Parts: sequence; structure tokens; C-alpha cells
Amino acid sequence: MPSVQRGSADPVPGAAGTRARYRRILRFAAWHLAVTWWFELLLPRIGLRRLAERNRGRRMQRFARRFHVLAVELGGLMIKVGQFMSSRLDVLPPEITAELEGLQDEVPPVPFPAIRALAEEELGSPLDVVFTSVEATPIAAASLGQAHGAKLLSGDAANTGLESVVVKVQRPGIDAIVAVDLAALRKVGGWLSRIRLVANRANVPALVEEFAQTSLEEIDYLHEAANAERFAAEFDGDNRVAVPGVVWERTTRRVLTLEDVTAIKITDAEGLRAAGIDPAEVAPVFASVMFDQLFTNGFFHADPHPGNIFITPNGDASSEHPWKLTFIDFGMMGEVPPKTRSGLRKLLIAAAARDGKGLVAAISDIGVLVPSADTAGLERAMTQLFARFGGMGFAELREVDQREFRDFAVEFGDVVRSLPFQLPENFLLIIRAMSLTSGVCSSLDPGFNLWDSVEPYAAKLLRDERGNLAKDVAGQALDAASVALRLPKRLDGLVTRIEDGSLSVATPRLERQVARLIRMAQRVASALIFGALLIAGSIVRANDLVFGNVLMAASVVPLLFALAAGRRRR
Repeated sequence: MPSVQRGSADPVPGAAGTRARYRRILRFAAWHLAVTWWFELLLPRIGLRRLAERNRGRRMQRFARRFHVLAVELGGLMIKVGQFMSSRLDVLPPEITAELEGLQDEVPPVPFPAIRALAEEELGSPLDVVFTSVEATPIAAASLGQAHGAKLLSGDAANTGLESVVVKVQRPGIDAIVAVDLAALRKVGGWLSRIRLVANRANVPALVEEFAQTSLEEIDYLHEAANAERFAAEFDGDNRVAVPGVVWERTTRRVLTLEDVTAIKITDAEGLRAAGIDPAEVAPVFASVMFDQLFTNGFFHADPHPGNIFITPNGDASSEHPWKLTFIDFGMMGEVPPKTRSGLRKLLIAAAARDGKGLVAAISDIGVLVPSADTAGLERAMTQLFARFGGMGFAELREVDQREFRDFAVEFGDVVRSLPFQLPENFLLIIRAMSLTSGVCSSLDPGFNLWDSVEPYAAKLLRDERGNLAKDVAGQALDAASVALRLPKRLDGLVTRIEDGSLSVATPRLERQVARLIRMAQRVASALIFGALLIAGSIVRANDLVFGNVLMAASVVPLLFALAAGRRRR
């Protein structure tokens, strides 16, 4: 939650205020969609591309300033949209990101009497009875709520082991504000769904509904408290990550009481250096932790903007991890389904290996490409993209001659545009989290190269995949061997039935044929077990030399049995 700036609070909207807010958002969206269509689509189509490009920088800056004013005055979900854009240092031009950067810290606070009234209504008692003290001046204010420092009563402090806490209280009337903003976003989503270029790439109304669900969960503090505890459990024992404890006895749907973990804001370069921490060393650790959430845990912080992450020194500069990443604000969390997570892992491995074909296959697995898409052209485009720009960081890409990008766009633009891309519904928060991550890392270190973090992490994933492959191969082979091992017993039962006359036999050679089948099944079973142990040992040996050698040595036993069975047959 960002630090507070003094200002007047947004009033709780009445019916007239609600309609005015709704209309204002729609007017802003309609005007700028029309401007974008005119300059970016129509003018280039009629041969006036240079005219469109001539004043693009000023146009973007003007848009950012107007949106900045809109977001600060309206608050609510408009702040969330602005925070997202301000973090896209890797994609959006500085005319936009620089202008919107202040939105992280410009949310005006609600006067304390209104906060006190709401908190006392929720907790069912005066604050003086529930806490030893509560600071009237907020320590942080955000678009949906604000936080005040407080001290727990001695009994609560003894039970929880905490004394200093942060009481997070929703902004009065935020439910109505979120409802209006979502209604406006649904309307804009409907407009975009009628534009073929957009509709062919994403189901915008579905994405808006996904955002709506996340926003409604974000204003339920009981849900946020449960998310915080789950996130802490995911990183239990990881000395890179810290999470504030929840005081459940003082938590309701609109009031959340947490351990006070206030420390150095992650993008406070001066504060980090004063604590002896190099900001450039924070970036790869932060990227790695976010990778763990997305590609391994499958439960991730979807709003990791600078106001929601502290750097907490642990007081021991000589330790391997002299500081921790302390995450707060778990209202916006996302989950990656196992199938999507598997596709993302393959995508990361392919990207690290500069494997264009593998990258396209992973994109298809995730669902970004429809199954019927002809991907041969895209594979060539990705291979050329890696050959030209692979391994470059964002800072390096900005130094590349723009003519190179134009040449690539001319060569492969039609191929990419013709493919049936789509944005899966569960991808919105994933994109948001990765966008914010890359933006924060670039802010920590302007020369940050994402590849430096992607490649070692992809290598780790690849080792994990190899281990899983060994288990899969061994498991499948042992399943087949189990079937083969059961076959002699079943055949022996068949012979017994023949011998006791319970089965009529049409040919006198059947007994000899059955005996031959039994010996063959024994050899097949032995060969399958030999192959399973040998393959598993060779794969495991790369990571565990001793266990791998044991598996490979053990494979000799079924091999000798198979050879002996063959000699007996002869």
C-alpha cells in the first residue's frame, strides 16, 4: 500500500454522483479510443503514417496527463489501471510511465472520523476499547482502503506475540465506487468486442468479468487474510520472503489487522543504499521469487507494484540473505491451473534456449493459439526474433536501431497478424504480475536483463522436468512389466483349466504354444524392467550420481534373467 499524501477524500457517491462518475469514465474512454483509431489505424491506411508518427510522443503524454487527473479525482479502480500502466517500463514509452508514476503515492486519505466510524461499526466496539491506541494520521492510503498504525491490548499482544500492528480499513462507500467502475469497464469492453482486430485476439467481456471477480474479492478483507496465510505457507522456510501475520480476532470483511512490517520500499534506491543494499542485487531475487510463484507454486501475488513490497534488512550483513522481500496487500491474488503452469514452464525453457519451435508449441499448449492455427510461419518468425534480439535486456533493446524493428515488422508482421491469437481468460492476472515484475526490476536496475534471471531459472525447471521424465518413464515401464509379469500366471491358469478338462482344446499343440508364450512373457517383463532401470538411472545420474549408479547397476539383474530365459528356450 503506497505512502500517503495529504488531500481531500472522495465523497461517497449518491445517485447523481454515481451517474456522473459513470459518464465521465465513458467519455474519457470514447474520446481516446477515437483518437487512437484515427492516428494509429486510419492515417497509416491512407498513406499518412509519417503524420501519425510525428506527434505520437506529445499525444501519449497528453493522454497520460489526462488519465492522471481522472484517476486521482475519481480514485477506485481507475488508480489500479494507472498503477498498472506506470509499471510497464519495459513496454510503454516514458511519456506515459513517467507521468503516471506518481499514482503510486498520490491517493488522498479519508479523514479519520469517517474511518473510525466504519471500523467501530465493523468491530462492534469503540476503537479505544479494542486497541491500546490507534494513530489518527494514516501511514498509507490506497485506492480501496487505508492503513493506520495501532497497538494491541496486552491480552491480544500476549496471544499473538505482536504489539505493533497495522489496521487496514476500507474507504467508506468503496463498494458503490467499485460497482460503478465495473459497470463502465463492462461498457468499454462491449465497445472493444465490436472491433474485429480486438475481438479476434481476446474475449474482452470475459476478461472484464475476470477483473470484476478479482476486484470484488479485493474488497473482502477476510478473503485477503486467508490469502496472506496461504502465501506464507507457500514460502514457509524460504529465507528470501516474509509475510505479515494476521490478527484474526480484530479482522472482519472491511477491517484487517496485520503485523506491522513497514520497512524500505523496494524502489527506494537511496534507502536501500543507506542500509547497505545494492538495488541491482534486489532485482534478480525479486524476479526469481515471482517466477517461483508463477511457474512452481501456481499461487501468485497479482499486484506486486512497489507500494506492496518492502525490503527488510535482517541485521546480519554477513548472512547469505541479509534482507528479505516482504510482501503485503494480498487482495489481488491469482492461481495458475496445472495445465497452464506446465505450458508456462515449457515456454520459459524454450525462451531461455532460444527455441522458436518450442516456444510456439508452448504458446499453443497454454491456449494463446487456437488448435487449428498454421504455426510454421510463426516458428520462423520466432527463430528470427531470437537470432536478432535474443538475450538483450530492455535497456539494450532501446538502443537498437529502430530500422531493425521495422525490418522485422515488415518481414513477419503479416504472419503474426494473420494467426488466430486469443487471450485465455485466466491470463489477465498472469500478464499483470509479469508486467509489474519487469517494471519493478527495470526501476531497480536500468540495465537489468531479464534473460539473466530467466536462463538459470529455466535450467532449474529443466532439471525438474528431467527428474519427472525419469519417474514417468520408470512408472510406465513398470506398469507394462506388471502386466507382463501377470501374464504367465494367467496363462498357467489357462493350462490348468485345459488339464482338468474344464476347457475344451481343439489342437494338441496348444500346450506347447502356451508354454512358449509364458517364457516369452518372462523375457519381455525382464527386458522392460531392465530398460526402465537403465533409463531412469541415466537421467537421475545427472543430478544424483550415487542414486543414478545404483539404478543402473540394478538393471543388470533383470538383464541376466532375460538372457538366461533365452538360453533355456534354445
